[in-house]
Amino acid sequence: MFEIDWGHAGPTILAAFLASMVEFVEALTVVLAVGATRGWKGALGGAGLALLILLLLVAVLGPVLTTIPLATIQLGVGTLLLMFGMRWLRKAILRAAGIIPLHDEEALFAKEVATLSRFARVTQGWDKVAVMTSFKITMVEGIEVVFIVIAMGAAGGGLLLPASLGALAALVVVVGLGVALAKPVSTIPENTLKFTVGVLLSAFGTFWIGEGAGLDWPGEDWSLLLLFAGFLASAFGAVSLCKPKTVGRAA
Repeated sequence: MFEIDWGHAGPTILAAFLASMVEFVEALTVVLAVGATRGWKGALGGAGLALLILLLLVAVLGPVLTTIPLATIQLGVGTLLLMFGMRWLRKAILRAAGIIPLHDEEALFAKEVATLSRFARVTQGWDKVAVMTSFKITMVEGIEVVFIVIAMGAAGGGLLLPASLGALAALVVVVGLGVALAKPVSTIPENTLKFTVGVLLSAFGTFWIGEGAGLDWPGEDWSLLLLFAGFLASAFGAVSLCKPKTVGRAA
């Protein structure tokens, strides 16, 4: 059984917190739209059921992965984390460069309200449309959170609890903001979060691929800081390269 080194758990908690916050914000927008349009019983019931299933997945799969040799886990999960992080980073770079539009939670909320309003309201019992809509969005976004939590917990060796705490903290913050504001959390700079999370996951993935391959990183865990800086600098450079060239006015 792994002992938790809380002195080195900080980056894991931060990465899990930020990644989970991005996913939970997107899920919250849809759940709020369901609640405002179809009623809160079905909206909260569907979301709650999905969260229960996601918690069970973490509880079951996390300990199972720890029985696999650590080097194998680090190579496999490190590769997946790197691919996952680069996917997020690519989209964040394109959004920052103005190639694709920024994610608009207010527009998503309005779209969901319009879609849900087409169905007849249910006055008695459970509203299946509300339950299934909330359940689906919570599961879709939550599966990515589960993957990140389990991957970081298994590949890091004894970091499943810190990663879970980071994700749980994000859930509490997002739900708290949703209850307080009663509207989509559009004030959170989502693309900045995705940019940061992409850098963090890419750095962690690279680090664990090296660990699994038997590489002795200089400074051990401290080399993560260099990887963070390297991916961040490369991403900023990519934003500059991707920005459309401005054409000067003719004289």
